[in-house]
Amino acid sequence: MNLPLRPVSLDDRYDLGAERVFLSGTQALVRLALVQRARDAAAGLNTAGFISGYRGSPLGGFDQELWRAKKELAANHIVFVPGINEELGATAVWGSQQAALNARARYDGVFGIWYGKGPGLDRAMDVMKHANAAGTSRHGGVLAIVGDDHGAKSSTLPHQSDHNFSAAFVPFLSPASVHEIVEYGLLSIAMSRFAGTWVGFKATADTVETSATVETASERRSIIIPDFEFPEGGVHIRPNDIWRDEDTRLQRFKGFAAQAFARANGIDRLVWDSPRPRFGILTTGKAYTDTLEALASLGIDARVAHDIGLRVYKVGMPWPLEPDGVRAFAQGLEEILVIEEKREFIEHQLKWQLYNWNPDVRPVVVGKHDEKGEWLLSPDNELSPGMIAHVIATRISRFHATDRIREALAYFERREAALAGFAAPLKRSPWFCSGCPHNSSTRVPEGSRALAGIGCHIMALWMDRAQTFTQMGGEGVTWVGEAPFVADTHVFANLGDGTYEHSGLLAIRQAIAARANITYKILYNDAVAMTGGQPVEGGLTVPMIARQMLAEGARKVVVLSEDVERFPPGSLPPFSRHPGKQLDRRRGPGRIFPEKAGLLPGIGRRAAVDPGAMAGRPGIGTL
Repeated sequence: MNLPLRPVSLDDRYDLGAERVFLSGTQALVRLALVQRARDAAAGLNTAGFISGYRGSPLGGFDQELWRAKKELAANHIVFVPGINEELGATAVWGSQQAALNARARYDGVFGIWYGKGPGLDRAMDVMKHANAAGTSRHGGVLAIVGDDHGAKSSTLPHQSDHNFSAAFVPFLSPASVHEIVEYGLLSIAMSRFAGTWVGFKATADTVETSATVETASERRSIIIPDFEFPEGGVHIRPNDIWRDEDTRLQRFKGFAAQAFARANGIDRLVWDSPRPRFGILTTGKAYTDTLEALASLGIDARVAHDIGLRVYKVGMPWPLEPDGVRAFAQGLEEILVIEEKREFIEHQLKWQLYNWNPDVRPVVVGKHDEKGEWLLSPDNELSPGMIAHVIATRISRFHATDRIREALAYFERREAALAGFAAPLKRSPWFCSGCPHNSSTRVPEGSRALAGIGCHIMALWMDRAQTFTQMGGEGVTWVGEAPFVADTHVFANLGDGTYEHSGLLAIRQAIAARANITYKILYNDAVAMTGGQPVEGGLTVPMIARQMLAEGARKVVVLSEDVERFPPGSLPPFSRHPGKQLDRRRGPGRIFPEKAGLLPGIGRRAAVDPGAMAGRPGIGTL
């Protein structure tokens, strides 16, 4: 029997009437905003939305997807304004909650969505703490989406945002797949409105950079507002607030209100149970799907778990860990294995909650270490289903051992031995793309050295063109602390135009204030190449940067381009400009510029456009 095929379109992903849609995790985040607005309208609320933040893997394409959906967003009163950096994007989102305090507000509330990479949360912590303490509006709410890169696949350091969220007293949810993104987002915004807090949202490459066919029924689920005793005046944002009172509401009410909301709405849940439980697995987010895959590889499903005494508990809100659910889960267990990415986080909360139990019934809790202090689950890099299966098989072998489990253990041991003895026959270092101006702009003259910066050009570290680097926005400033103690008198610092606009200008100001002898090579190409080729916020041009450098106090500015004639007479301030054929000649040692300088692509208290970067060449793949 041939069933008729229903018409399918890529536009279905934003069709709120569709029962099933195919979309990526990034598109699910866009759909979330549309669904929230639709739910509010159905509830009789006239709301709007505001989105701001700064791109970064695994959220590198979120802004592009928002731009593609600009018609849908505009029709639903959702405004997207990219942030110059993560901190200022978060500050703008804070302002969306202050709209409710304005007597001339045009909406019942504005829900805010902030986004940023893990290091972006580091940068935004001050505003995150202040905005969270101030509170959200009753019909607004804030969702703070953070892209975590546990394996440092696209980062200079692995990052885990769990501890930052808890430090800012921001509850957060951790979806396990694309299927949970919209549902968890709706729950997060509702929690934010109820508890008066910002609510975090943990995203990884496995959830936002993958695609799936998603059933949309969860978008229409009921959300329960629990009974909770709030302080007089509530917990929402208010004018002329007293700072100590904000902290009292935060410490004594908001976190507990978030727990009550999570409990009422089943955000944490028991997935598998047994009438005679003895061994429990508690897991969250990406690690949850890895755990199910690991159990399947061992031949363990819900039926087997029921028979052997295995419980599996899925935590949807890693902080603050809801106590009633985990205590019910732990009841009767001999041991709990906590499976989570990176450092212990839920494991510590679980141990704290069970600490005062009677030792005769309190289960053993293991995770990163076993009961003897030996490593179990690695805190570095990412967990894999294979690693998890190995640990589960080892822990349950004392009461459940099958041929399949023994074979799996033997396989993992053979694989570990093979990996330990493997040496790649050929090692090929990453390099710049063919035609990219970084091929020439990152070179330094003999006898000179350069400091690397964040962006594609950081690969200069692997090409003997640079030795050290800094965080985004700190480019070149390490020289301020090094210069007084070494015989070297000058360094170059690479700085992309995207980083320049994000925060790099402050680094240049610091170098100028310290009177450091440094040449910044500002590598201009009018695009943020590393995260998708988006335009740099603010529409920076070479003339704008050149004039800004002179205004900041750079003593010499040089613009280098293969096509200097592209700059009309009078567009550049009066300083040196050199055609591409003179790049090599300009690439002399730093001491030819005894005063501080900035090169454009290159700047410092001497300013010059880097001896080698192709300034004014938009569209070429450099950052």
